[in-house]
Amino acid sequence: MGRFRREMYEDYARQHSGEYTDDPSYNAAYRRVKRLKRFYSHLKIFIIVNIIIIVSSLTRDRSAGLMVMDLSGLTKWQTYSTVFFWGIGLLAHALSVFGADWFFGPDWEKRKIQKYMEKDTANKNKWE
Repeated sequence: MGRFRREMYEDYARQHSGEYTDDPSYNAAYRRVKRLKRFYSHLKIFIIVNIIIIVSSLTRDRSAGLMVMDLSGLTKWQTYSTVFFWGIGLLAHALSVFGADWFFGPDWEKRKIQKYMEKDTANKNKWE
């Protein structure tokens, strides 16, 4: 049993050899890429599942040998409720991955200060 565990550990170590190092910036970047990858997987599953739900809400009438699509299912709340509530969860996941930097990035404050300084300079030069 011990030999099996050691071999399993060695296999795992070989597969994940670059995963963690002593470099904290590399480890932070690695974790961020993993979180981003999980978010994109979540987004992909969200799109696929909701397309299936919306397409399955279309009813088919096979009377008289004709294939007729009934679009009345597209107007019902039940069709889009999953998209709505899961979308809220997906938005929360996006905010956790991209964080507050998405809205107010690290250089946002600098750009705003520069903009106001240029505006003040333009107003001062206006009356000269």
